[in-house]
Amino acid sequence: MDKWIALVRTKLRELKLTQEKLAERVGASQGGVGHWLNKRRQPDLPTMNKVLHALGLEHLEVALVIRERNAAANDADIDDCTYDITSAFRYPVSDWAMAGQVNERMLAGYETGTVFEVSDHYAKGAAFWLQVTGDAMTSPVGASVPQGMMILVDPDIEPEPGKMVIARTPESAEATFRQLSEESGQLYLKPLNPTYPKILFDERCSIIGVVVQATTKF
Repeated sequence: MDKWIALVRTKLRELKLTQEKLAERVGASQGGVGHWLNKRRQPDLPTMNKVLHALGLEHLEVALVIRERNAAANDADIDDCTYDITSAFRYPVSDWAMAGQVNERMLAGYETGTVFEVSDHYAKGAAFWLQVTGDAMTSPVGASVPQGMMILVDPDIEPEPGKMVIARTPESAEATFRQLSEESGQLYLKPLNPTYPKILFDERCSIIGVVVQATTKF
């Protein structure tokens, strides 16, 4: 996706085209084109190819390439994809009770019926998807991750204040989705919805992973 965006931006500058003109050519709204180019939304493959065609790049084609995660880990050219390829990696969908129990043994052989979703994020560890429930991370302003969105959790990313995380707390049998924050040297699990209380992060709590992506599931 990043390389497609870079190519489109470059061609817009070369052709001295505005996003509005590109939107007219592909039958989309200017706002929609802006969302694509700023990674707020991802167009489907036919739309991505339609954009390339509108920019005179008919010789290129965006193709979805799904690699097994373990095989991709040994691929020395993982970051060497050409513009006509969008790389995607599949990760299992977990539930809130089992979050964090996806491990390397499971990666070697998933049970029949395991559901997967794809992402362009490459995780070296046992990443997994969760579907957001409740409205604790729904904010009236700024960043918001409402109920129904799919979030990708990467356990191998270092949790830092400001990042969205999946954590376990003694107050709940299920995993908790919050923003890690620091106040006066103390860590808290902070909801984006101001009507929910923040949770003190102490030695009884643990971080399962960092949320690296959120997408809407229809």
